[in-house]
Amino acid sequence: QIIYRGFLINILNPKLSIFFLAFLPLFVSSTQISPTLQMVFLSLVFMGMTLGVFILYGISANGVRHYVVNSPKVIRRCQRTFAIIFTGLGAKLAFTD
Repeated sequence: QIIYRGFLINILNPKLSIFFLAFLPLFVSSTQISPTLQMVFLSLVFMGMTLGVFILYGISANGVRHYVVNSPKVIRRCQRTFAIIFTGLGAKLAFTD
């Protein structure tokens, strides 16, 4: 279900469509027999590289999560940091015209 949801979010993201329509054609050779086939190939390479990066992000986030969840000291520091940030944002909002 997570993979399905992530797939839908990425497919429906307009930034991805704009990238493929505006940026990727610059790398398609005009001398190709089938520029559409080259565009599809470059799109697949891009998506494969993106998948690899996202997998590394997931693995890294999982490692950080284990470190944070198992360390009360880190949790306390995060809570205090967020409290300070929210206090500062609240004070800024209170004194804004």
